[in-house]
Amino acid sequence: MLVVLGEDHKRLRNLALALVTSTKLKPSYLGDIEKIALHIVGSWHGKSKDKGRVNVIAFCEEARKFAFSVIVKQVLGLSPEEPVTAMILEDFLAFMKGLISFPLYIPGTPYAKAVQARERISSTVKGIIEERRNAGSSNKGDFLDVLLSSNELSDEEKVSFVLDSLLGGYETTSLLISMVVYFLGQSVQDLELVKREHEGIRSKKEKDEFLSSEDYKKMEYTQHVINEALRCGNIVKFVHRKALKDVRYKEYLIPSGWKVLPVFSAVHLNPLLHGNAQQFQPCRWEMENRWR
Repeated sequence: MLVVLGEDHKRLRNLALALVTSTKLKPSYLGDIEKIALHIVGSWHGKSKDKGRVNVIAFCEEARKFAFSVIVKQVLGLSPEEPVTAMILEDFLAFMKGLISFPLYIPGTPYAKAVQARERISSTVKGIIEERRNAGSSNKGDFLDVLLSSNELSDEEKVSFVLDSLLGGYETTSLLISMVVYFLGQSVQDLELVKREHEGIRSKKEKDEFLSSEDYKKMEYTQHVINEALRCGNIVKFVHRKALKDVRYKEYLIPSGWKVLPVFSAVHLNPLLHGNAQQFQPCRWEMENRWR
């Protein structure tokens, strides 16, 4: 969506909106996410110990597994326990390693491995699409059903969109979750406030009852923590845009053909816009909401 223009961009944008809409309208959407979270956390028990003393958990890697599992479940209808999910994840990790490597196709290089991994993912997804077609109307309610009902895209484009969906949510979501944990680890007070908020909501639920959308709406301080983690962490450092025609912004003229690189941290960490801009302070968002 960053590189296509005109009708192609409109078509992909509509498809992306359909992904979000179809996912959030599913009654099982939040339950699926909770099950995956519990599955990931449950897998930590019995992990190998470092010198026999403490369990070692590479949290960022676990957050990546979580984000990947959620996307695969919503897009392809696959659960984390299914063997094909692990197979796609392995190939996807190889793809990610070579994504920004030097594009030299020599066997054994990260780029060559990425190209090969993408071909395997493509083959796997095509197999899932073919299997779904042969089964007739699956009514699984996942995004693959939406993709299969579209006549505007070829099978190759559908496979590409699945891969783009994984790519778009995998790194950013997992990094945000990791940064939230990191920042809360530096602030006992904020961690206590988040725990109190969550425990208060959980105390009103039955033992095996999943959280609802109304429960998530009550997590106001949690949302402040997420907003502040985004501000301090700046997961997406910048975006790149090209002026298709002369653009005048305030006293500046951006000529047609020039490229613009807005750097988000220049705004997010600007002390003129945020008091104590270098400090993690979720409470600042309470004041922000009062002014709105």
